[in-house]
Amino acid sequence: MKIVADLEKCEGLGMCEAMANDYFEVDEDEDQVNVLDDSPPEEDRAHVYAAVQACPVLALSLTD
Repeated sequence: MKIVADLEKCEGLGMCEAMANDYFEVDEDEDQVNVLDDSPPEEDRAHVYAAVQACPVLALSLTD
């Protein structure tokens, strides 16, 4: 699994960071997400999946 961020869509709302701050950080100057670790281990995948699904502008996705 790999986390992909579409920075064209990202509005920096921070839902992902609030839910999984080990993997996402919002740059408040740029209002965009930084993916801190794009390959979460198996034990964190459900947690990261929930954070990706919480993005209100659908700027995050997961690939295999």
